[in-house]
Amino acid sequence: MVSFRELARRLVEDGVVSSMSHQRVSQLSREDPGFPPVVEIGRSKAVDYVLARPYFQQRKSRQGQRTDIKGQQPQPPAE
Repeated sequence: MVSFRELARRLVEDGVVSSMSHQRVSQLSREDPGFPPVVEIGRSKAVDYVLARPYFQQRKSRQGQRTDIKGQQPQPPAE
């Protein structure tokens, strides 16, 4: 088990991702149902690196993609 901060550091060190912050790991854990199980240890959250590494290797990066508007219909131009 590793903390989110350690997970982010290891993913970059192992070359799985080019950059990653513990804040992004936390966001993915909240928003992605496919994220590996998270365990709370005191005030920290931890995840099993053996499960997390394949998750990040298979995950498609969507940098710059607006996920907040995905699936919405285009609005007609205002007159």
